[in-house]
Amino acid sequence: MFLEKQFAKVFGTANDRAVKRMLPTLSQINSYEPALKELTDEQLTAKTIEFKARIASAIEGLTDHDDIADAEKRALDELLPEAFAVVREAAIRVIGMRHYDVQMIGGMVLHQGKIAEMKTGEGKTLVATLPCYLNALAGRGVHVVTVNDYLAKRDAEWMGKVYGFLGLTVGVIVHDLSDEQRREAYGADITYGTNNEFGFDYLRDNMKFDLKDTVQRGHFYCIVDEVDSILIDEARTPLIISGPTDKTTDKYAIANTIIPQLEEGEMIENFESQSKTWTGDYVVDEKARAITITDEGFEKVEKLLGIGNIADPENWDMKHHIEVATKAHALYKRDVEYVVKDGEIIIVDEFTGRLMPGRRWSDGLHQAIEAKEGVDIRKEDQTLATITFQNYFRLYKKLAGMTGTAETEAAEFESIYKLDIVVIPTNRVLLRIENPDVVYRTAKEKYFAVADEIERLHASKQPVLVGTTSIEKSELLSEILKRKGVRHVVLNAKFHEKEAEIVAQAGRLGMVTIATNMAGRGTDIVLGGNLQMELAAAGDDPEKRRVIQADWEKRHQQVVAAGGLKVIGTERHESRRIDNQLRGRSGRQGDPGSSRFYLSLEDNLLRIFGSDRVAGLMGRLGMQEGEAIEHPWVTRAIENAQRKVEGRNFDIRKQLLEYDDVANEQRKVIYEERNRLLDVGDISDSIRAIRREVIKATVDNYVPPESLEEQWDIAGLEESLEREFGLKLGIPRWLEEDETLDGEKICARVVAELERRHEEKTALVGADMMRHLEKAIMLQVLDQQWKDHLAAMDYLRQGIHLRGYAQKNPKQEYKREAFELFSDMLARIK
Repeated sequence: MFLEKQFAKVFGTANDRAVKRMLPTLSQINSYEPALKELTDEQLTAKTIEFKARIASAIEGLTDHDDIADAEKRALDELLPEAFAVVREAAIRVIGMRHYDVQMIGGMVLHQGKIAEMKTGEGKTLVATLPCYLNALAGRGVHVVTVNDYLAKRDAEWMGKVYGFLGLTVGVIVHDLSDEQRREAYGADITYGTNNEFGFDYLRDNMKFDLKDTVQRGHFYCIVDEVDSILIDEARTPLIISGPTDKTTDKYAIANTIIPQLEEGEMIENFESQSKTWTGDYVVDEKARAITITDEGFEKVEKLLGIGNIADPENWDMKHHIEVATKAHALYKRDVEYVVKDGEIIIVDEFTGRLMPGRRWSDGLHQAIEAKEGVDIRKEDQTLATITFQNYFRLYKKLAGMTGTAETEAAEFESIYKLDIVVIPTNRVLLRIENPDVVYRTAKEKYFAVADEIERLHASKQPVLVGTTSIEKSELLSEILKRKGVRHVVLNAKFHEKEAEIVAQAGRLGMVTIATNMAGRGTDIVLGGNLQMELAAAGDDPEKRRVIQADWEKRHQQVVAAGGLKVIGTERHESRRIDNQLRGRSGRQGDPGSSRFYLSLEDNLLRIFGSDRVAGLMGRLGMQEGEAIEHPWVTRAIENAQRKVEGRNFDIRKQLLEYDDVANEQRKVIYEERNRLLDVGDISDSIRAIRREVIKATVDNYVPPESLEEQWDIAGLEESLEREFGLKLGIPRWLEEDETLDGEKICARVVAELERRHEEKTALVGADMMRHLEKAIMLQVLDQQWKDHLAAMDYLRQGIHLRGYAQKNPKQEYKREAFELFSDMLARIK
């Protein structure tokens, strides 16, 4: 470590060197500026046509896909300096914003297919216009992914003015669009939308029965905004399109009545005998987010249900319902993990505090929570199509991302997405003061201390942004502030729609904003309030705009004098990155600001992952109620705990992905086969080949190749052909008529008979109708078998960890059995 630091001092870090390598290109970009300023609007717009012609000439005459891709890449790289300069000039003319030099560096990083880490307020939205414009010139569509519909619409409209001026089209994908509107949006040069919408459209496209009904047109280049939130935090829950099964929901309701009658116990470790014992009916493991029902607990359940041994096969289903219901009651809390809205259970994203409508927990957990909350229990769903975000975003030929906080997850981005991170220097020096954490003994003491600090800051008119980890805790703090008479606004999943509006005003004089984690990312907190929003509301009236500008400047100076935005964290998150996101809301673009985290020994992170040393220190110091400990050593100890949890969470996500990678390879095969079927008008040759293959396998089963006639099972073959194909052929008579008959000849005669019957049917319905029916039935069979296969894979994954007890590697076993299941499915399709 010492040598690394000394090396960095002399030669600069790898990041410094990466940035330095881009400086010559930056000089080139800047050299175009004087000449571009002299151009008329029409001449500047015409640059787009010129650039497209240069790309077309670079790939002219090439036929090989790889050669075209290489030539296209070289052409785009050569165009970069001039294209970036053109976008900068267009932005100045159309939206009055000029890209800083550091934003140009950010744009280069994104064009290279890397992650640009830029501090909050450094203008990531504007940065994206540079690589979006350049890559859209190739004419294959650029996707920009945002965290919610509001930001997708806002960015498409705001930056769309620049693209429109330069002759490019912009589309936006939001929740309530028809297929026709989606197709039009994907057909644009640049398309904005959320990760959910892009992923679900991909799955839906692979369920269509005609290529002209699909909406996406490939996966060329994608920029993911808030890349850490989308590719890491949200990547733990796969996208699933499901349909209801015919299973009833009675057992969820029954299990729900049992759980309140069970008593929670604890696990006791005996270090001398190295054994564990459990008390009570069930034990909760908060670290692993798991529950264990004890033998006594299952005995109580058997009595309450009036059934025999719950481990008997006929009771397995009920056992599963009891376990899931226990998990729902013990580990999932209302207004923390979910909210109840309009009679529905809606998941709250643990990291951003945003609602995730349309997403459901799997394995019956969602139904168990519906039963617990007394809302309508939706029938258990059957998976029709599924993909993880990891595997969806790896479809893109080039993937890039931007965020203010990615460095702590560098290993995961490299390992899973092959994405490097380049930290972009800030445009102005960062002035934010980051105070050490303070730790109280109890949560009650902590919240009262936070409320006192907010009251003091509010009196001095300094704006305050308070971050909490759940809706429940936001509302608790809100109640304390109401009693103190401190005016404030609360932003959490319940007020999702007002997110941007509330966050935009958080920098006003004397404003107090309480936010769940960091909902509202993507909206700048400007000291004195958001001037752009106010000017937009004023329209084109110059006098109104002048008054608004003067009023804002006065407010801005007052807030700067008060110390800028103060960020208060009421708890450390499991991930350092989430804390950094909150802290990063203060001190944008060289503004003053400060941050501090208030903790207690009752906080989840300290309680579960290592409060012993901090508690021991507090005990030795003889600290009284209301007193807190503040020391850099405490902050370091907490960061070490966070590192451990981050490592464990990465391992969990990696393991999930390793399992999904098996399914992903199978998904690619099925989707490619589907697209081939949709693309070809006549699949009769494929059907003939399948017919021969299936008949040969059937005949070989009863008349093994190179076997004696005495070993043949002709009766079994005849029965099989009648059962599977409705054929009564009289094969014994064939044997009497032809003594040289063998398996191959039998196979040829059966195939000939089937083809004769097929031709008869074709003559009856017409060749065109038969071709249509062949394709429709083939797709129907393929989809049904794939759906059944997904269910089988779900069952396999749920129980595969038990193979470890037999000294077998669960991952290897999963791969082997998944391959067997897939081979069986392909045989069934045929």
